[in-house]
Amino acid sequence: MRRPPAAVDHRRRGLRREVLGLVALVLLVDGVFLGAYYVLGLAAAPGRLKLGYTILWTAVTLLVVLRALGRIRAVRLRR
Repeated sequence: MRRPPAAVDHRRRGLRREVLGLVALVLLVDGVFLGAYYVLGLAAAPGRLKLGYTILWTAVTLLVVLRALGRIRAVRLRR
């Protein structure tokens, strides 16, 4: 069985690390926001508050994903 060159293997490990980091951060953000939703009692909150919370949750998730995708792209383009 042939082994990939060291540069390709190193890049693959870096890419795997970044993708796993992305998944872990998204799960962490979701866990924090889900926990806060129940701890703060937002289930009984008015609709506007729930909407604002959902928008905040989405924005934080988007920031985490965009940052991680930028890092993944940098690893892929690194020579």
